[in-house]
Amino acid sequence: MIAVPSLAGTIAAVMGLGRSGRATALALAASGAVVRAWDDDSGKRDAALAEGLTLADPLTGGLDGCALLVWSPGIPHTYPAPHPVAQAAAARGIPMVCDVELLGRARPDCQFLAITGTNGKSTTTTLLGHIAQGCGLSSAAGGNLGTAALAMPELDPGGTYVMELSSYQIELLDSIQLDVAVLLNITPDHLARHGGIEGYVAAKRRLFRYLKPGHAAIVGMDDPTCRGVLMAILAASRWHAVGISAERRVPGGVYAPDGVLIDDTENDAVPCLDLREIASLPGRHNWQNACAAFAAARHAGMDPDEICEALSTYPGLAHRQELVGTVNGVLYVNDSKATNADAAEKALVCYQDVYWIAGGQPKEGGIDALERHFGRIRHAFLIGEAAQAFGRRLDGKVAFTQCGDLGTAVARAHAMAQAERVAGAVVLLSPACASWDQFASFEQRGDVFRQLVREVAA
Repeated sequence: MIAVPSLAGTIAAVMGLGRSGRATALALAASGAVVRAWDDDSGKRDAALAEGLTLADPLTGGLDGCALLVWSPGIPHTYPAPHPVAQAAAARGIPMVCDVELLGRARPDCQFLAITGTNGKSTTTTLLGHIAQGCGLSSAAGGNLGTAALAMPELDPGGTYVMELSSYQIELLDSIQLDVAVLLNITPDHLARHGGIEGYVAAKRRLFRYLKPGHAAIVGMDDPTCRGVLMAILAASRWHAVGISAERRVPGGVYAPDGVLIDDTENDAVPCLDLREIASLPGRHNWQNACAAFAAARHAGMDPDEICEALSTYPGLAHRQELVGTVNGVLYVNDSKATNADAAEKALVCYQDVYWIAGGQPKEGGIDALERHFGRIRHAFLIGEAAQAFGRRLDGKVAFTQCGDLGTAVARAHAMAQAERVAGAVVLLSPACASWDQFASFEQRGDVFRQLVREVAA
């Protein structure tokens, strides 16, 4: 737990009592602040009471005298409709921030490496955290991924925090100072939360507002939106712009179009590492993640040889193309973190004969973008709210079975894969959907899949 001494003696409201909200409320209380906690969910309020927190409804006096409102990023505050509590805070002139902002205020003597993007940010964050550990740095990784910001260890001065930041969190930053900022890619996602694609792009670009002048702005070059962002950064001449790519050569950047990572940050195009030999980083999308992590580590002062050694020992990220079993030559892969079509595409392109488990709470665009990969799918097993719409999209193109739930889908996919015994085939959970129709999180969905595979394998 991290103390925020600057808030001692002040009144702080905390809106949202999920993982990050509870950690924030407890940390602020331990810092000497008067904490007024609230959540629209009565169950979460009861859990907060059990932990000794004080509840106060922000709409009935809970904001009186507050110095700030700490907002949990998972709660919509502007779009698709303004939240009454956010409106009340704005009317009173109470600043609204997230826990990552408070971490920055609490540890200004530490180094902050921030990663965002539509896809790949969790892999890049864990990969960069693994590199920092391998290079001997006092470091911790978290934020949107894993450990909440104020539940992270309190590092000594000079320590390194590797932070995954969602667009929701970036909107709630105020004064944090970043040493490295990474934008991997931008594809349409969370559009309702940002009022459309323009708002979503603006939220991602906002990350660089908090990057220290002269420090590294690392941007993916493999989608047109990010290429435009990098050009704007170059034109601003305020930061050191570094392009990364898994598709093309980037002068002055880090790239791996053929799978060999090239470090050109000193304009000498040094081949560093064959990424194709790292089993935990399959596919071109992971080559981009590796390039981003390498570039961030280099600009954070880490040794190139030590970075490469750490890259080669990366164990992989749970729920992201995680191999959970092999039965008679058939692979079973947990890619539950693929919550949109673009993320699911990254997995589909890695395999040729796929028994695909897909569906859940649908995202914008459904699976339209995946049509060019339908030939890789031997059979689809559909679950959740999106199952009927996915079936209509696949009809006449891919054989499919309506399964309804994950247990049924795993059982039927396993039976078919074992009956057909195609060499190198994969039973792939890559839902292209959010999990919230049937699960508390994509992590829970992946954990259930892992257990179901163990059961059928036994």
